[in-house]
Amino acid sequence: MTCYGRFVKGDGARERIQKLLVTGDNRLKQGVDPAKARQSYEQALEAAREAGLEDAIRPLVEIRLADLERLARESPPPSPPEA
Repeated sequence: MTCYGRFVKGDGARERIQKLLVTGDNRLKQGVDPAKARQSYEQALEAAREAGLEDAIRPLVEIRLADLERLARESPPPSPPEA
């Protein structure tokens, strides 16, 4: 996992970006719907864009989004409900 602390420490916008990235990571670890993690990552990227930090944050978000896609390809399809 990429360390992003040096990119997002400090002011309120950076703290919000860090919180969104960590929230997305935690959602994945806890088994929450990956769409919720994706939402957190996309919000982090939008906050970075608004704060002028997109160039620093985009690679971190792209890695996480690529991991989500990889996990989606590797995950078995859901089992049909038992009758």
